[in-house]
Amino acid sequence: MACDGGAKEQEDPSAAPAAPAVVVAAARARALRPPRPRSRKGLGVRHPLKHCRFFAAVQMMANARVREAGEATLVAALAAAQKESERESEEVPDVHGGWKSEDGSLNCGYSSIRGRRASMEDFYDIRSSRIDDKQINLFGVFDGHGGTRAAEYLKKHLFENLMKHPAFVADTKSAISEVYKKTDADFLDAEGNIQVGSTASTAVLVGNHLYVANVGDSRAVISNAGKAIALSDDHKPNRSDEQKRIEDAGGIVTWSGTWRVGGILAMSRAFGNHLLKRFVVADPEIQDQEIDGELEFLILASDGLWDVVSNEVSVTPAKFGTRICCVSFYE
Repeated sequence: MACDGGAKEQEDPSAAPAAPAVVVAAARARALRPPRPRSRKGLGVRHPLKHCRFFAAVQMMANARVREAGEATLVAALAAAQKESERESEEVPDVHGGWKSEDGSLNCGYSSIRGRRASMEDFYDIRSSRIDDKQINLFGVFDGHGGTRAAEYLKKHLFENLMKHPAFVADTKSAISEVYKKTDADFLDAEGNIQVGSTASTAVLVGNHLYVANVGDSRAVISNAGKAIALSDDHKPNRSDEQKRIEDAGGIVTWSGTWRVGGILAMSRAFGNHLLKRFVVADPEIQDQEIDGELEFLILASDGLWDVVSNEVSVTPAKFGTRICCVSFYE
């Protein structure tokens, strides 16, 4: 005990090693403890050097595009493109309606609704014709991003180009593949906006044969004998085959709220997208089948629908409606 500022109570010298012993024990415990699991969201870029090389390549392509356009800086070009995209998007209204073939055998309902976002960038197209004595019906949903230009271009030109293809009826599958890629190249040549792009989910009926082609994350679902069947597979960057294709081409797939190509685009295939074109291709995946009595109807829709509605739920209300539905929502 201490009294009137006298000498302090003596400490037991034998207790001195206790602190180091505790520290050593804690260090050993930490060393032996297995590493904590990390969230995939926190992984970020797995290959920093590859990440730097990727963005260096993208920057070079961007600078080349800016020099070609005669702009002062990349920032100015992007800002101008963004303002133009916002102005265009505001002009696109919500649309609802229906369509019926001349002989009454085919009905279609369509709806295009802007969701919570300020802009609306979705378009649809419906066409009908006779080519080489075959009845042709074409349906498409185009979900734009970065502006309306790409989706609007596809609405105007994709089916037009397809119906002009010399092998459209004789070799429809090859014609669709060639026209998708050719239309993408034509758009890239004509468009100065370096970030605008679009998906394309299309259904082509040649007589009684159905061809469904897809680029991007829009989707086609049929109701077959009451069962929902997806006729397309969403082009997401983390799809194993898509990720391998992107990385083999020198790109990267990273997590930034969702999986993205180069931390930018949340889909692995699309029309447009100048800066990412080496990795984000417009090669369609195509499925085809004969129409029989069990196929009740087809739904084409952008991801604004599929993000909140499952394939199974989507076919339930449609059973009481039309045979072919082109539905386009933008969330």
